[in-house]
Amino acid sequence: MDRRDDIRAFLITRRAKISPEQAGIPVYGELRRVPGLRREEVAQLAGVSADYYTRLERGSIRGVSDAVLEAVSSALQLDEAERAHLMDLARTANVPSRRLPRQPPQQRVRPGVLRLLDGMTGAVAIVQNGRSDVLAANLLGRALYGPVFSFAAQFNSAAQSGPGTPGRLPNQARYLFLDPGAGDFYPDWRAVAATTVAMLRSESGRNPDDRVLNELVGELTTRSALFAALWAGHDVRIHTAGTKRFHHPLAGDLSLQFETLDLPGDEGQTLFTFTAEPGSASGNALTFLASWAASPPGTTTAGTPAGGSPGLPSHSQPGTLNPGKTEP
Repeated sequence: MDRRDDIRAFLITRRAKISPEQAGIPVYGELRRVPGLRREEVAQLAGVSADYYTRLERGSIRGVSDAVLEAVSSALQLDEAERAHLMDLARTANVPSRRLPRQPPQQRVRPGVLRLLDGMTGAVAIVQNGRSDVLAANLLGRALYGPVFSFAAQFNSAAQSGPGTPGRLPNQARYLFLDPGAGDFYPDWRAVAATTVAMLRSESGRNPDDRVLNELVGELTTRSALFAALWAGHDVRIHTAGTKRFHHPLAGDLSLQFETLDLPGDEGQTLFTFTAEPGSASGNALTFLASWAASPPGTTTAGTPAGGSPGLPSHSQPGTLNPGKTEP
């Protein structure tokens, strides 16, 4: 990914989102030819010259001090995620690299984390990386996200070229944009899709040389017009807590509260947990799903790495029942 292009597009899209009124700049009824602020207005607010800011917006950010970046962030009223992304773009631009995009090492979930997942029997728990790959899940996580696992299994079955050929990990972004059933699974599909793209854009700022990420973005850009449009928006987001709605093919409608926890001992890995209020309709649905996932003859090991076999017989494999697929 070209850093100069990313910097230029990010700053331009952020500038277009700030109106003169929001920035406290009087317009006196004048006709404005650009959406949002002009370059010279951002420069004035940031305390730099118009020429200097123009160079920044053209992608010439190498060597720019953190103080200037903070001033520009304040002028553009960037939120926490946007400020962090601008700093990441500057950091990676300041590190010359003549290498080809690197192949990142396979991310393994530590045994201690897998045991932690094993012990979380009343909550959905999954571990993801910044590319939205599902690295591991507990029993309830595999049951809730059955359609995501099923989509990955179908792809790997079709693409398998021989014994020992590594398969793709279940990937939330690939499922969202390439499986027609994703619109049924996520009632708020468009909002979830926008958030997922924003998280991938943040990851690209942190790790621009991640070849697997670049290949994923390239694949989704060519196969999904909506992904391409969202990616071009350069929005970024930090996902910490909130509520997510699901329409599970077996358990029905669930509204679950999620929390995220970065695993400091495993850079790039995040633990996601989903819970429901006890006694609520969603809580009862989650209890039913846990009972279904654990019922004989299906048995599995909670915390099984996502890339491995779930250990469930075919008739109990989560996600195989997915009626009524529609285009998102």
